[in-house]
Amino acid sequence: MNRARYCLLGYGLAVLAISFIHQPLWLALGLLTAVLAAGPARWSLLRRALLALLLFNASVSLAYALLAGWRGQPVWAPLLLINLRVLLLVFLGFWLVDRVRLLDALRGWPLLSMVTTLTLGQIAVYRCLLDDFRAAFRSRNPLPPRPVTVLRHAGAQGGALMEKALHGAEQAAQAMRSRGSFDG
Repeated sequence: MNRARYCLLGYGLAVLAISFIHQPLWLALGLLTAVLAAGPARWSLLRRALLALLLFNASVSLAYALLAGWRGQPVWAPLLLINLRVLLLVFLGFWLVDRVRLLDALRGWPLLSMVTTLTLGQIAVYRCLLDDFRAAFRSRNPLPPRPVTVLRHAGAQGGALMEKALHGAEQAAQAMRSRGSFDG
C-alpha cells in the first residue's frame, strides 16, 4: 500500500473512533493534538474548518438550543460535544485533503477513482465560478457594501450555484447513461 492509502485508512479509522467518543475533554484533546501535529499549515486549516462550520453549525446549534430550552433539557454540554466533534472531523478532513492526493489513495479502485475524479472536477468548476462572483462583486462595489447588498449578492450566487449543480448533474447522468454506467 502507498502512503496516500495509509493516510486515507488512518482518516477513516479516526472518523470511526471519534464517533464513539462522548466526552468533550477527549474531543478537545484530540483537536489540540491534531492542530499541533498539522505543522505549519495548522492555523490555515483551523481557520478553514471554522469558516466552513460557522454558518451550518450556528444554525444547527441555535435550533438545538431552542428545542432543548423549550423541553427543559441541558443545552451547553451537548452543544459543546457536537461542535467539538464536528470541528475535529472537519479539521481532519481538510488536513487529509491538504496532504493527500485522493486519486493516489484510490488507485486500483476504478469506481471510486471515477467518482473522485468527477467530484474534483466539479470542485474546480465551482471554485472558478465563486472566484468570478467574488471578482464581479468587488468590481461593482468600490465602497464597503451594505448588508442588504451582500445578502442580495449571496442569494444570487446561491441560485446560480444551484442552477449550475442541477444542470451539471443532469449532463453527467446523461453522459454516464450513454456509456452504460447504469446498466445492471
